[in-house]
Amino acid sequence: MNLQESLDVQSQFKEIFFAGGCLWGVQEFVRHLPGVVNTEAGRANGSSKNTDAVYDGYAECVRTIYDPDHVSIKKLMEYFFEIIDPYSLNKQGDDEGEKYRTGVYSRSQSHLFSAKQFINERDDASKIMVEVLPLVNYVRSDEEHQDRLKLYPNEKCHIPKALLHKYRDGFPIEGKAL
Repeated sequence: MNLQESLDVQSQFKEIFFAGGCLWGVQEFVRHLPGVVNTEAGRANGSSKNTDAVYDGYAECVRTIYDPDHVSIKKLMEYFFEIIDPYSLNKQGDDEGEKYRTGVYSRSQSHLFSAKQFINERDDASKIMVEVLPLVNYVRSDEEHQDRLKLYPNEKCHIPKALLHKYRDGFPIEGKAL
């Protein structure tokens, strides 16, 4: 069953997309968060429908399926801000370029409102370079990028290991696995 079928079956689950530099680290961090039930590496808001095209404006992102009964957008934003430099434009760690920009994308206007509200309520809101935009196109990354740091834990990552696995031993949601 793919993620869309899972969403259809489990209608209480919601999706949001986080871009925070190289998607390998973002996916490894996000997949362990309380309330997150599944993740998928991908590309947000490019113009292509596949990964074979040249760079087309996308941001590397992680499709995040979560249970809103167990985690809010505000809490997901708090977690996300633990692993990004919110003041950096098109750069996270050693990863530099437009595809490594930070962003939050969703098909849900309420998610975008909550993400913008989270940023606007911060004392440093005027310095934050995280884009919050509607998701207009999503392409799943090739298989070699899915759960990359789970499969190859010694691969390079811009997120320090202690932070990367901060929530790894958290409490999974009973009976909600996809």
